[in-house]
Amino acid sequence: MTTETSARTAAATGRAFRADIQGLRAIAVGLVLLYHAGVPLITGGYVGVDVFFVISGFLISTHLLESLQRDGRIRFADFYARRIRRILPASLTVAVLTVIAAVIFYPPLALERVLRDGLATILYVPNFWFAIQNTDYLADHSPSPFQHYWSLGVEEQFYLLWPVVLFLIFLATRRRPRLLLAAVSVIALASLVAGVMLTPVDQPSAFFLLPTRAWELLFGAIVGAILLQGSRPPGRVAAVAGWVGLLMILGSALLFNDSTAFPGVAAVLPTLGTALVIFAGASDTRMGPTSALSLPPLQFIGLISYSLYLVHWPLLVVTQAAVGEQNPLPAWMRVLFGIVIAIVLAWVLFRCVEMPLRAPRMLVQRRPRSTLLAALGVTVVLAVGVGAAVNWSADRLTGSGDVVTESADYPTSPPNPTAFVPSNMTPALQDVDDDLAPVFTDGCQLDPKSEAVQDCEYADASGDTRIVLFGDSHSAQWFPAVEEFARDRPGTSLRTYTKSSCSAAAATVLVKGVPYSSCDRWRSKVVEHLLADPPDLVVISNYAHYVLADSPDGSQRLPLWGEGLRATVQQLRDAGSEVLLIADSPRLRAAPDSCVSTDVMDAARCDEQREWAIDAELAAVERDVAAETDAEYVDFTEFICTDATCPVIIDDLFVYRDVNHMTSTFVSYLAPALEPTLASLLDVDPATAP
Repeated sequence: MTTETSARTAAATGRAFRADIQGLRAIAVGLVLLYHAGVPLITGGYVGVDVFFVISGFLISTHLLESLQRDGRIRFADFYARRIRRILPASLTVAVLTVIAAVIFYPPLALERVLRDGLATILYVPNFWFAIQNTDYLADHSPSPFQHYWSLGVEEQFYLLWPVVLFLIFLATRRRPRLLLAAVSVIALASLVAGVMLTPVDQPSAFFLLPTRAWELLFGAIVGAILLQGSRPPGRVAAVAGWVGLLMILGSALLFNDSTAFPGVAAVLPTLGTALVIFAGASDTRMGPTSALSLPPLQFIGLISYSLYLVHWPLLVVTQAAVGEQNPLPAWMRVLFGIVIAIVLAWVLFRCVEMPLRAPRMLVQRRPRSTLLAALGVTVVLAVGVGAAVNWSADRLTGSGDVVTESADYPTSPPNPTAFVPSNMTPALQDVDDDLAPVFTDGCQLDPKSEAVQDCEYADASGDTRIVLFGDSHSAQWFPAVEEFARDRPGTSLRTYTKSSCSAAAATVLVKGVPYSSCDRWRSKVVEHLLADPPDLVVISNYAHYVLADSPDGSQRLPLWGEGLRATVQQLRDAGSEVLLIADSPRLRAAPDSCVSTDVMDAARCDEQREWAIDAELAAVERDVAAETDAEYVDFTEFICTDATCPVIIDDLFVYRDVNHMTSTFVSYLAPALEPTLASLLDVDPATAP
């Protein structure tokens, strides 16, 4: 995200000042801002980060290669000191201000998560941290105000490693530029191939981590190495290449969207486009895009692009937290905070932090160790401070002090909402995230990468009556109720076959824009396994809001879903198994525990409107599938929602673990309502009744 200009770099690349690169920075940050502000048409504005990567790789590598050609070495201490002075003052300033804003505006429960994100940011590993967080498919929280720091993490790690790697390549190739260029190209190709291969398998890791993003910075390094060898495209060729490159960038921003498998092969388009613009800009031609990129507004935005990138995202996310996640910001507010106010604050940050804290050149050259030690000291102090804030935030969660009557033995219809957080609430507010059924914690709920068909057995494993729980985490969440039924009946076994984000319906879904092929293979294996030895009963529930690969725009979602679910259920019924379909649980707009923690005396404001929480159309499709296949269908919405709302607290029970899963405690509360249906399908006597 940073600017790196020098007289030597300018001379090597054909111009005293690369105005085209400054304009490219403006394009890059502008695309990111428009995308985050939700401006229509800019559905792929996230490619602005890829543009930044190429620019950074070009400028840094050109500087390092010049040093190697001139002196035969790299002054590592000087290089790292300059990077620190260029990157950290603004970065850490925004991080500290974001922590302060989070303490003021965030709900206590959400604050702990945000501060952990801030700690990872201050320790320069935000991309590793967010890769782990985004791989956790059991977590469903609001965006972090530090999430945009992932790209700085990639760049910082590149700056740390690349000088050493480049120096070793320089020595190994015996100072021969063409061999060095070939070696860099091989590394870039290996990184690109790794990114393409990993994206469909583990998209978060491919997106956030340096090994699968390094090729984008190395594309810039390759351009720098070519230009330093004296190669320049002819004027007309440069003009065409420059405009084509710019169209590739803008086309990516217009054509890509959240369903695009990214980075993968798609990232080549904006990356190669940026490389073409930079390469073409080294030639003196008036026909290329340099004149357009040199317009004063673009030069101004390019000048403050680093500060602008840093401030825009916290402004949006913290503002959303301040008004409540259940109240999405209108478009005009997103533009106001994410663009207009962001530009003003970025200019202030640029003038007051970026420029003054760049030490004079002589000081940097003579005292690099002082810079390194100062950076280490500031990092330690901030890390300790934020770490203490994490512990402090965890101690702020308390109930209202009031007690409510404990829930009845049998669920009531309609439910009895509680408008505040009772002190006897179960689970306690700070424990909601961890209120998981054993199937989620004992290794039986498969992660997205695993395709194993493992027989996880509960209750009486050797019992003659066999129940199977099959599907995604929305099936797995019913484990407490089904397991209680099996455990209370000797001779009844329960087996689970569940996998994150993988429903029992035979329909390919998109996860983070990538077809979930691992799910399709696993589902086929499980169905084959069940057909070979049919259980007495298969219990299925499905998340209701998947994006289907065959209908990413959602226009054919309902018929495709019905076909896929019907195919699975019919196979199981033909094999002789009874099948029970359980309607999906309601969904919420805001993380319920975080929302409630804002004001424990007004939990009712976090209740969701029933009309939004329930997908009535999909429920009708699943009900029809059950009727057509002679399966059973049950819907417990009457116990979870009133006629108008779906409360987050019913009696003394907290209902939701996140925006679309129920707590294990509440599912156990629903067990008596499920029991008669299970008993009827298995032709046994129910133990409970309303």
